[in-house]
This record gives sequence, structure tokens and C-alpha cells, in this order.
Amino acid sequence: MFSSVNAPPLSPRSSSGSPRSSKQKSSPSALGSPLKLFSDPMQEVIPQFYFQNGRPPTKELKEQSLSKINHLFNNPLNGLLIDEFKTVTKEVCKLPSSLSSALFRKIDVDCMGIVTRDAFITYWVDGNMLTMDVATQIFEILKRPGHKHLTEVDFRPILRELLATHPGLKFLQNTPEFQDRYAETVIYRIFYHMNRSGNGRLTLRELKRGELISAMQQADEEDDINKVLRYFSYEHFYVIYCKFWELDTDHDFFIDRENLIRYGNHALTYRIVDRIFSQAPRKFAGDVEGKMGYEDFVYFMLSEEDKSSEPSLEYWFKCIDLDGNGVLTPNEMQFFYEEQLHRMECLALEPVLFEDILCQIIDMIAPEREDCITLQDLKGSKLSGNVFNILFNLNKFMAFETRDPFLIRQEREDPTLTEWDRFAHREYIRLSMEEDVEDASNGSADVWDESVEAPF
Repeated sequence: MFSSVNAPPLSPRSSSGSPRSSKQKSSPSALGSPLKLFSDPMQEVIPQFYFQNGRPPTKELKEQSLSKINHLFNNPLNGLLIDEFKTVTKEVCKLPSSLSSALFRKIDVDCMGIVTRDAFITYWVDGNMLTMDVATQIFEILKRPGHKHLTEVDFRPILRELLATHPGLKFLQNTPEFQDRYAETVIYRIFYHMNRSGNGRLTLRELKRGELISAMQQADEEDDINKVLRYFSYEHFYVIYCKFWELDTDHDFFIDRENLIRYGNHALTYRIVDRIFSQAPRKFAGDVEGKMGYEDFVYFMLSEEDKSSEPSLEYWFKCIDLDGNGVLTPNEMQFFYEEQLHRMECLALEPVLFEDILCQIIDMIAPEREDCITLQDLKGSKLSGNVFNILFNLNKFMAFETRDPFLIRQEREDPTLTEWDRFAHREYIRLSMEEDVEDASNGSADVWDESVEAPF
């Protein structure tokens, strides 16, 4: 945005040249002071470059906007109802349509159910929203009065609007409970990737650095919500929710240590699960002792299935850093690898000694110091995720040791897809096939049920 702003103004200069070089032709004063030889510089007005409430729009930009506003608000009511307001959001404000209801309610402070032309002009034009960048506009629309950040609650209007209007989510309209779960999952994913401080307070700086705005714009243009891989894909939600439901055997919407041990066909070690439940990587959102809630599981699963992302590296780094001193030592890594070594022996696999593993890790990461590994070292290497798989995920460790050339070629063909995108796609196909088989078994009389004994 800032279409009216050019380069910053140059340093002001006197029309007669530099004030320091223009000398008086009169003779020096009786005191002989050399300062009297220079004339006073001519004063120039420096144009205002700071505006407390934002830079006001130019006359041309203001006239263009008022012309559109007058056209859209030209009706007997001289205003628009909430269902009619989406056109204003897209055409005048140039914002994603999912912000329509949030923007409407931001202006309709008295809850009259209508936004008049004058009220909209006061907020959008006179309030200088017109000249802000898109991220700042969204931030100002969503945040509550008196707050300097966004919380999870502030994103609910976006999800409500998306669920009510997006063609790819219409099939959910008869199942409000899954609408709620979908909305929760999307918001958790947004905060997982963008709220890097992890305090649940999303700042304007974090919003600008994230991919949310482009994802919202893509959701506007794409009828298939599953093609919006960042945050909004329904297939991604389906995979996360089904995994959680599968582990939550008593369906109280909490899972404990024994439940999580079963994740990924018992891929994780007991020691890493204990660290997760000690809340070392992240304090649990719920207050049930020894139980992990759905939000905590979303953070865990995103970290487990895409160890190449920075939030994942930070999550697992805190788990392995037993003393919390900001570095991973050989002793800390050996503590977690010992259980891996024991599991290899139990499965009659050829064990790999820790000394050899440590050399392999050092070669992969190439840390600044060989006696420890920092988080910065891990973020600088493309193989960092494999380090964590070596230490506590036996299935992925074995898969890394016997890499499938087909999968490697597939990754190179489409480098835009993340590890999470590939995993979620594979898992969704598997889950949908299982559901099709189950439906066929339950609904078709032609399917032979082996559990039923033959009558002869």
C-alpha cells in the first residue's frame, strides 16, 4: 500500500548553496570572531512525515474511494446490512471476504444491524485505514479495544464467515460440532506457525511475517478449500482430528501418556513422551493433571510430522535440552538414544553405537562447536529433523537409514510441499480408504463377513 508515498525527502538545503560556505563580504567585527563571517541559513519547512493516526489519504485516492462508496451505498436505507457488506469489504477495502462480518461489527458499535455510508466513511476514510498496509488493516479490524495484540478468540469471526460462505465447507453446515472443531484446529495452526513467542498474543509484527493473509486471499479465489494448504485445508483438519480421536479411547477429549505412546504405531520412546507430559516444550492449555488436550495434541502432531519447520525444531529442542541451558550436549542426546538402542536390540535389528550416531549427527548439522549443538545450528541445517528422529522415533529413524528413492524423487519434483503437506495427503487417502471399506462392510449384504459362522 502507501501508494502516495515517494522516497523520503532529501535533507533541506538553502537556495543560495550550503549555509556553511556562504561568507559575508563585510569586514570582520571589532571582536574579530570568525563566527561572524558566516550568514544565518535560510529556514525551510520540513514536510510532515509522522502522523499519529496514520498518513491521511491523498485527495485523488480519497475521491476514488468516495466514488465507489457512494455507488455501493446508494439505496433507500443509505446503508448496508451484514449480508450485503461483503462487496464493500472486497471492492472498497480490498480485503479477504472472510473479514466482512468482523469489519461490519467493528463499525456497527451500537449493534444496529446496519452500517451507514457516513459511518463507513468515518471509520475507513477519515480514520486513515485507507492508507495502511493490509496486515495493519486486518490487525486493527480484529483486535479488541485497548489491546495491542490478537488472541485466539479474535480469529473466530473469520472462521464463522468462512464456514458460512465458502463453497468448499458447505457440507459441514449440518454438523455444527465439526464446524467448531474445524475452526479450533485452523486457529491452533495459525498460532503454532505465527505466534513464535508462544504466549498466545499475536503481535502485528508476527502477523506481517506470517502467511495468513496470502492464505485468506487464496481461500477467496479457490473453491476447493483443500487446495489452501496453509491453515485452512479441511483434509488436514480431518487427519489431525481422526488421529486424536483414535488415541482418545475413552473419548473424554483428553489423552494420557499411554495413549500417546501408541501414536504412529508405537514410534516414540517413553522418555520423549515423558518430556512432553512434563510440559517442557509447551505448557498444556488444559488443567487436567497428566492429560493432554486437543490443542496440545495439534501442537505435538504438527511438530512430529514436520520436523523441518522452525516451530517444530524449537519444540523438540526444548525436549532434548534437559537442563534448559540452551545447548544440546552429547550426554543429553545419549540419554534419549539409549532407549532407541534397547528397542533395536529387542527387535533383533543391528544396533548402531552412540559414538557412531554422534559422529553422524555432527556431520549432518556441522555445529560451530563440536561439543554441543545450539538451536541456531539446527535451524541452519536441512537435516535437523533427522537428528530428532534418530534420538526418539525408531520408525522414522529406520526409514531414514533405508530411504526410498521414489519418495526422494517425489520431494524434488514439488519442493513447495512441506513434510506436513505430504504426510497429511498420504494419511487422508489411507483414512478415506478405511472408511470406504467400513461403509461397504456395514452397508452391503454382498460383503462376506468372516466373523459370521457359516450355517453348515
